[in-house]
Amino acid sequence: MNVFDAVKQSVTTRQSAEMYGLKICRNNMVSCPFHNDRTPSMKVDNRFHCFGCGADGDVIDFVSRLYGISRLEAAQKIASDFGIFYDNKPVKAKPKKVVRKKSNAQIYAEAEQRCFRVLSDYYHLLKKWEIDYAPNKEDEIWHPLFVEALQEKSHLEYLLGIFVFGEIEEKALLVMEYGKEVASLEQRVSKFICREAETGIGSSQ
Repeated sequence: MNVFDAVKQSVTTRQSAEMYGLKICRNNMVSCPFHNDRTPSMKVDNRFHCFGCGADGDVIDFVSRLYGISRLEAAQKIASDFGIFYDNKPVKAKPKKVVRKKSNAQIYAEAEQRCFRVLSDYYHLLKKWEIDYAPNKEDEIWHPLFVEALQEKSHLEYLLGIFVFGEIEEKALLVMEYGKEVASLEQRVSKFICREAETGIGSSQ
């Protein structure tokens, strides 16, 4: 057990306050040593809290502030003064998680892949609508999804062709142009795909 754990499990702030000369009043109240306290405004028990200046913490924080020393020095002082035994091995700091930021190239590559995937899913959905919602009779009113398929399919073929055969500049321009629409289109496509998986055929908008 390291010195911090050993001290906090063995000594309360009240005990340390009494050890270091503070007079404890009723209800565990004491004059705060950290500001000009005319009336006892600090409560000490396992921890401490001053209702006047807001000082707050555990027994190690209390002794650290009282003597103007580091938390390690405070813990070692308490352990020495109270005769507390502990493992004298140095306390290892927890390694900090390193958050790697994505490069601009990675951010663009992800945006391009997402745009291509969403447009590709939409294109396949349009092809399905063209078949599923084709009118059976010449005078039948065309379904809105069938109309959308006729209007958008050739344009989607053109866009996907740019992703497959276009130059880098053309792809980048396309990603910039359709980047804002991809999120809403992705939700719409996903909704239709889920619905058609459940029913076996698309439903009207």
